[in-house]
Amino acid sequence: MASLALGDLNPLTLARRRLQQWWQSRLPFTDTLALTQRNVYILPTGAGWMLALTLAVLLVASINYQLNLGYLLTFLLAGSAAVGMHMCHATLRGLELHLAPPQPQFLGTPVGLDIRLASTRGGTRYGIGVAVHGAGHWAWTDVPAQGSASLRIAFQPARRGLQHVPTLTVQTLYPLGTFRVWSLWRPAAQVLVYPAPEVGAPPLPPGEPRAGGGGAAPSRGAGEFDGVRPYRRGDPLKLVVWKQVARAAARGSDDLVSRDAQQAQQQALWLDAQRTGLPTLDGRLSRLCAWVLQADRMGLEYGLRVPGAEIAPGGGEAHRRRCLEALALC
Repeated sequence: MASLALGDLNPLTLARRRLQQWWQSRLPFTDTLALTQRNVYILPTGAGWMLALTLAVLLVASINYQLNLGYLLTFLLAGSAAVGMHMCHATLRGLELHLAPPQPQFLGTPVGLDIRLASTRGGTRYGIGVAVHGAGHWAWTDVPAQGSASLRIAFQPARRGLQHVPTLTVQTLYPLGTFRVWSLWRPAAQVLVYPAPEVGAPPLPPGEPRAGGGGAAPSRGAGEFDGVRPYRRGDPLKLVVWKQVARAAARGSDDLVSRDAQQAQQQALWLDAQRTGLPTLDGRLSRLCAWVLQADRMGLEYGLRVPGAEIAPGGGEAHRRRCLEALALC
């Protein structure tokens, strides 16, 4: 930790970081980027500098010893490097990048970014890589003539909530590897990061009496707060309590049980941050996230109470997504 702190205080490191932040702040937010001469940059690689040094030595030796074949080799290599520089820059120039809207993800799980590269040029573009700026994990592809190619990269969010997609880098070293051509891309898309579900979360809390429901229905354990009854012909499969079916099958019984809809009308399942029993906000949200997923898997109707928001009991995919969004933005 001490070495990292000292490295962060290095004047060169601080200056480089400030320069990168200033440079990136000047980039526009856009989910579609057209690469032109204005936003494509080129510099020699390490191999390119070594080639330049080699050419300089060959040229000095040819002048000193008056070697015609030395002149020929020097200018042949220099011409090849010049052609390679032009081809390398042209590989990115004219390319269009499109970012698909990223899907919400849970904290601790990588967020995938789907990128499409489109070209209107008559020739194939080889060796194009895309990565999160500074990450170093590249995804490579070739773009066919007058066609498109898709690739997928990922990044790890550091916190929950709504946040911008990080700056991306697109580059190529084609054809000789002596020049690096790159461009920076600042997507406008945002990604919603849900809290990480608690591992080994406790059972769902007991139901609360509904208004006017009589309050006579007893609460039960996990997934059975609304009671069960023997299976009746015509009951939908989502009412079957499969956990109890599995326990009965283990005992050699084939009895089926369903949730009691009458008791469900008398009680409501509320997932309340105050009933999680945890002191920190992140811990409460993590447990609530696990409860939301558990109740959704069991086909239960549930409501959510978090600081500043209350979502009435409901069910289905849209309700689950709404609850997870409330947890992410809490």
